[in-house]
Amino acid sequence: MIGLRTHRLRGNLVLLLLGALATAVILLPLVGLLVRAPWSDWPRYLADPIVRPAIWLSLVTTAATVAISMILGTPLAWLLSRADGRAAHWLRALVTVPVVLPPVVGGVALLLAYGRHGVVGAPLFELFGLRLPFTPYAVVLAQVFVSLPFYVLSVEGAMRGTDRRYALVASTLGARPLRAFLTVGLPLAAPGIAAGAALAAARALGEFGATITFAGNFAGETQTAPLAIYVALQSNPDAAVALSVAMLALAVLILGLLRGRWLR
Repeated sequence: MIGLRTHRLRGNLVLLLLGALATAVILLPLVGLLVRAPWSDWPRYLADPIVRPAIWLSLVTTAATVAISMILGTPLAWLLSRADGRAAHWLRALVTVPVVLPPVVGGVALLLAYGRHGVVGAPLFELFGLRLPFTPYAVVLAQVFVSLPFYVLSVEGAMRGTDRRYALVASTLGARPLRAFLTVGLPLAAPGIAAGAALAAARALGEFGATITFAGNFAGETQTAPLAIYVALQSNPDAAVALSVAMLALAVLILGLLRGRWLR
């Protein structure tokens, strides 16, 4: 009996040490950022004419990205959660491709799709004179491309975990599929939807590779906060650190507000 307790204690100790190491790997860079931050000059750096537009653009485009992800991704997640078979499996795989795709490759793909000579961009330009690349709309498209899969994965998991019998009962009572989705599926999956929105917001807020490739890095127009940090790092590292701290605070705030509200 004593030997069994000793074995369990050692096993728990190993798990504890590995968990502490994993936590340290995540937290130590953040601690280093906070320790080295120029706190005394922080307000001055944030008041820089380049910083405020970059933060504002990041906030606006992130809000637009979350809204688009919820409008488009929620029905898709519902369909995937209720679908079975090989077709659903491959559709799910294709939807999650941007999760593992290098962001720069995603930017190139967006250029080839929505560029002036792209599959979709060429007709848009010829018919309406609409040019998407290197505009604020390109920033939103890039963020939606990389964030939507995270939202769909989170919401699909929540919807798949709900009891399907509620939707069946609603159907037997005369509710059409759309009504059952709105009145039964959405309320039951509300925590997963909030978590997916938080993940999408955090991913959009930190997007860099696809944005700089597809939207460019024009101050006051397409330069988001991550791009401004990259530029500042070349000439003024302290300003880059100050802006990085601001972005860290925003990310923690988004996750805290959304996840804290629904996932207690």
